[in-house]
Amino acid sequence: MARAFTGTYGINYGRIADNIPSPDEVVTLLRAAKIKNVRIYNAEQSVLKAFKGTGLELVVGLPNEFVKEMSANADHALTWVKDNVMAFLPDTNIVGIAVGNEVLGGSDYDLAVALLGAVKNIHNATKKLGIDDSVQITTAHSQAVFANSFPPSSCIFKDGVAQLMKPLLEFFSQIGSPFCLNAYPFLAYTYNPDKIDINYALFQKNEGIDDEKTDLHYDNLLDAQIDAAYVALENAGFKNMEVIITETGWASHGDQNEPAATPKNAGMYNYNLRKRLAQRKGTPLRPKRKLKAYIFALFNENSKPGALSEKNYGLFKADGSISYDIGFQGLKSSSASSSFLSFKEFRAQTLLGSHLSIFAVSASVLLLLLRL
Repeated sequence: MARAFTGTYGINYGRIADNIPSPDEVVTLLRAAKIKNVRIYNAEQSVLKAFKGTGLELVVGLPNEFVKEMSANADHALTWVKDNVMAFLPDTNIVGIAVGNEVLGGSDYDLAVALLGAVKNIHNATKKLGIDDSVQITTAHSQAVFANSFPPSSCIFKDGVAQLMKPLLEFFSQIGSPFCLNAYPFLAYTYNPDKIDINYALFQKNEGIDDEKTDLHYDNLLDAQIDAAYVALENAGFKNMEVIITETGWASHGDQNEPAATPKNAGMYNYNLRKRLAQRKGTPLRPKRKLKAYIFALFNENSKPGALSEKNYGLFKADGSISYDIGFQGLKSSSASSSFLSFKEFRAQTLLGSHLSIFAVSASVLLLLLRL
């Protein structure tokens, strides 16, 4: 069974912008940041060529507009996989294909009905080409597929989604694919600021919540969102399926009705999330299954439609400088200031503090001796 994730930390490389660095520069940026897992939302040839020989592990996206076609025509699915995946292997390390994005739970019912057929045809294409053991097939879901997600133990799939979700999960269970979830504490807080403590959303110190049914305590919202997905899967008969976060992030700027979208909050969320993932631990409900997440997103994207926040999820600005400091180096110097220390800086300061303490004690002893 194909596995498409190394370690715990990945990034989404969105390209809906007219001013971001070239794919070759992106490779330099990712290597410097030691980010190996990368998702793109299409099969852009310039990106696939730039990633050649880099060792970076790439999940390519089949956009929603192709899902119906791939579902209806197996030959077209085979051609798409040949042209956009097989043609670049093994030099470009394509490890997965994401078929559509947030299809179920959306407003296009015909698209939702077509998803399973597209998934099967794309998988069968990889099988015919002999790459099904190295290229994992997935699709990502938004939280719109759930009902009653609070507390986590009450979560189920919505009635309108469940009948399409179950056969999809059965197929993914057969081929060993995970349940991919796009989870945004930022959005949950933005829509419910009177019900959610922002510190709970930002991994900061807070009282947390207790789930009385499971007797589990949650000190951050993301863990609760993930465990809600695990409960929905278990209720649907798929207790052993893994949940992977395919998108999560926090906007650094937003509209007037998005006051939590600030560089400080975005930096805090992404810094604390990076630390959380580095711990390689699971959630309260699945403590032995380490959390894996792709961060959204690599760059701010100035051409994205919708709210201002949609354009400002990037860890990096369009010129390649950092949006805020969470320990990564940009392609160029930045004026972004932050109170967050990188892991190396934190360790260096800890060691420096220890050395200064020893020096202070030694100096005190020397002064006492001189007074004798």
